[in-house]
Amino acid sequence: MKSFFVALIMGLTLTLSAQEDECKYTVTDKEDGQEIKTTREYLMHEKVFAGNSQFVFFSLSNTQGVPVLNFQLLAKGKDFPKVQCIDKASRIFIQLANGKIVTLISASEEVCGSLMYDSNEQNNIRVLTGSFLFTKNSFEDLDKSAISFIRVKYATETIDYNIKKELQSESMGQKYYPEQYFINTLKCIQ
Repeated sequence: MKSFFVALIMGLTLTLSAQEDECKYTVTDKEDGQEIKTTREYLMHEKVFAGNSQFVFFSLSNTQGVPVLNFQLLAKGKDFPKVQCIDKASRIFIQLANGKIVTLISASEEVCGSLMYDSNEQNNIRVLTGSFLFTKNSFEDLDKSAISFIRVKYATETIDYNIKKELQSESMGQKYYPEQYFINTLKCIQ
């Protein structure tokens, strides 16, 4: 019986520490007495082919009670990566395993990916960052069902990203579980 309680306490401790780990914040800003916390970036999609790489990262923020999805597209390679832009008409469509589709609306004015050069690896790197707002009642669906597919409507084109249950990142050298992202992370901003 004593070993049962020890196992139970250890299990609860591991569960609580795993939940705390999922809710670590990367940014804590104080602007005009307002605190803005953002979860750390999480790899949702990775494509590595012929010396070129493309990554999609998500993070979540809660700004004055408004939940926000932070989207980042990072592309790198020897050639110049294609320019992608986000404008007010941009959307992220998230198809869930239960068949429902959740739409997120761009909160960003027109912004295009900025170009940098990594002299160490001799790569051109283009980074696009944007913020998207959740629609009414989308939290319930995202909190209960896994992600199967993401479609991003950029300013000039729409690109689809298949979401894996388990993503073994070649570049980051670790495993990610993007299918469960919202199930595991939404609680961090509620």
